[in-house]
Amino acid sequence: MSFQAYLDAIEAQTGLTPRQLVDLARSKGFDEPGAKAGDDVAWLKEDYDVDRGHAMVLWDVIKNGPQISTKHVGTTGARSDESDTLWLDGKATRPQP
Repeated sequence: MSFQAYLDAIEAQTGLTPRQLVDLARSKGFDEPGAKAGDDVAWLKEDYDVDRGHAMVLWDVIKNGPQISTKHVGTTGARSDESDTLWLDGKATRPQP
């Protein structure tokens, strides 16, 4: 599953775009130095029933932004992403390639 597919699944499950969730996480201080992934994971599980794997992808976006490694961009594997920049504004507004 690509990073973007993880974010799309989180959106489908929560009804919130990845950007909305990142903003909520930041309002809770999850982007502060010393913040722990476990706190983010627990929040997403408790409030939205998001599993750990999906929550960890969102945690990566919270800590590092929407840029990802180009390692899998354009590959044919299961982890293939179309771009090295994740779309955070929701599936409905994502430009089509």
